[in-house]
Amino acid sequence: MPLSTSELADRLGLEFADPALLTEALVHSSYVTEHPEARTESIERLEFLGDAVLSLVMSEALFKRYPGEPEGVLTTRRAAIVSTRGLARIARRLRIGVALVLGQGAENSGERERSSVLAGLFEAIVAAIYLDGGLESVRAFILEAANPELEAERPIDDLKAPKSRLQERAFAVSGRAPSYRIVSAEGPDHDRHFVVEASIDGEAVGSGEGRSRREAETRAAEAALEQLADAAEATAQ
Repeated sequence: MPLSTSELADRLGLEFADPALLTEALVHSSYVTEHPEARTESIERLEFLGDAVLSLVMSEALFKRYPGEPEGVLTTRRAAIVSTRGLARIARRLRIGVALVLGQGAENSGERERSSVLAGLFEAIVAAIYLDGGLESVRAFILEAANPELEAERPIDDLKAPKSRLQERAFAVSGRAPSYRIVSAEGPDHDRHFVVEASIDGEAVGSGEGRSRREAETRAAEAALEQLADAAEATAQ
């Protein structure tokens, strides 16, 4: 059973002057579609605002933390944190997905665990905190929630998205970008399953699966990078 608004607020250590804002942040569009009589707004508008607030707060934090780094490197660091995968990782750590109000169809198809859904939920909660308590309040929440990511002094290459890293590797090896081929795409629109193969210069180097083409391509790029690293290590021995 989903957490109530008050239970989630307690878990996150938050106090809302207007709890309705947090309630709105927890309503997925699938629930609104299935229950039009509820006249409830879904979270898309809050996601839009939360995305902008996250970008501002993380940009400021990284700007102060890395005073000597150029704009491009700071952009890469920010993207690693506020990407769909990055925000979903934070959302899972905070265990906020249990509070999301879904339609029955979305619940049955596993939307509660989908990275894009969790990332959007986190953005919506950020927007609710911002609207209720202002910038200082939401800044404190974001910096605490993302502290492990901010404290991790990872090399910049490790922060790049897998597809970007594979593209760089492909250009270095062949002078061309990698290609992605959909091996299969099955299931209904609300519960698709994709299998994608990544190739460099016509040679398959990795495959991946996901509930969207983008997710499957990312998994294929990750598999390709691992395979290429293993091959390089074996050659060096």
